[in-house]
Amino acid sequence: MSESKIFTPCQIGPITLRNRTIRSAAFENMAYGNRPSEDLFNYHTAVAKGGIGMTTVAYASVSRSGLSFNGQLWLREEIVPELKKLTDAIHAEGAKASIQIGHCGNMTHRATCGQKPFSPSGRFNLYSPTFTKKISIAEIDQIVEDFGNAVDLCRRAGFDCIEVHAGHGYFISQFLSPYTNHRKDEYGGSLENRMRFMRRVITRVMEEAKDDMAVVVKTNMYDGFRSGMKVDECIKVAQELERLGVHALVLTAGFVSKAPMEVMRGAMPLKTLAYYMDVKNFWWLKLGLHMGGRMVIPTVPYKDAYFYETAMKFREAVKMPLIYVGGMVKKEDMEMVLDSGFVAFQMARALVHDTDFVNKLQSGEVTKSGCGHSNYCIGRMYTLEMKCHQCMEKNQIPCKLQKEIEKAEAAVKQSNK
Repeated sequence: MSESKIFTPCQIGPITLRNRTIRSAAFENMAYGNRPSEDLFNYHTAVAKGGIGMTTVAYASVSRSGLSFNGQLWLREEIVPELKKLTDAIHAEGAKASIQIGHCGNMTHRATCGQKPFSPSGRFNLYSPTFTKKISIAEIDQIVEDFGNAVDLCRRAGFDCIEVHAGHGYFISQFLSPYTNHRKDEYGGSLENRMRFMRRVITRVMEEAKDDMAVVVKTNMYDGFRSGMKVDECIKVAQELERLGVHALVLTAGFVSKAPMEVMRGAMPLKTLAYYMDVKNFWWLKLGLHMGGRMVIPTVPYKDAYFYETAMKFREAVKMPLIYVGGMVKKEDMEMVLDSGFVAFQMARALVHDTDFVNKLQSGEVTKSGCGHSNYCIGRMYTLEMKCHQCMEKNQIPCKLQKEIEKAEAAVKQSNK
């Protein structure tokens, strides 16, 4: 019997992966004090040992102004040796090492990023909530340089691939979306103008990546709400990224400040989110979750391979390599997306549940992840390190959270029937 296409090598730009599986850049919240930790090291090396083709270290900020979380990587010279230790360990297990770089824009607070948060248009961000500063042209110039400097730093740290985060309502996405970009200069108005910041960042990243690092871009297929980007505009963004010469696109959707569950699907576990939240610093947010959390973070029903139909529209619109992400938990779905012309696929929750999932898939021990998609890992991720409830003792999880988990997993089983 021939080997599944999942476990055949693939090329992304100048690098070759041993198979077509990629750990997506789901935020780990393991960079305590904004630097690599033993937890981050152990997690990614375990995923590499577990058979992944490439593992992606998540959401590393190119500057302090781009930090959303205290447990997020801030790329700077002093952490290069620690990152090199991590990439060496990943390579020793036979996997490639990728890192996602980005800037959060308005999705932060002064206490985290050290200043009044930047935004394209300087409006109040209700979802942080915080007042923001309209970024100047000189400050845009600096952030473009920060992206280039970050790539150089990542090369010296041993990374094989750079993933630029241009989706989910973070800074590049904030410039692209008419919902957050109300500028009247050359960076606002028409889609051509709204793509200008992205174009400058990608051009700078490609210059610094040279011909030995892969560059992929995570970009939205739609924002997920009425006044956001729709599929037709997002296809034009994808075509522009193809023109700029990036090596592959990761197709995603959703906006963290308006449609967060479009990204992950299912229900946000509000009780879990509130339970782990720091009461001292976020009492107002806990109160808001109790009063109207479901209105602010509505449920979007989960199903396996949930982005597939929309992603196929992009497959038809561009010739460049595309990487599928979204609900990759079953072997048959993985083979479906590869047979449909995607070069590889990403997954996260399956690897939070079991870092050895790829090895088990290849050996035939399993054909589907045991992740129940309760989103418990996401609910605790904003305060503690990302972790699956199935990897914890039941007495570590309060009864009310256990009931929330069971209810969410029952809803996912029903929606997948």
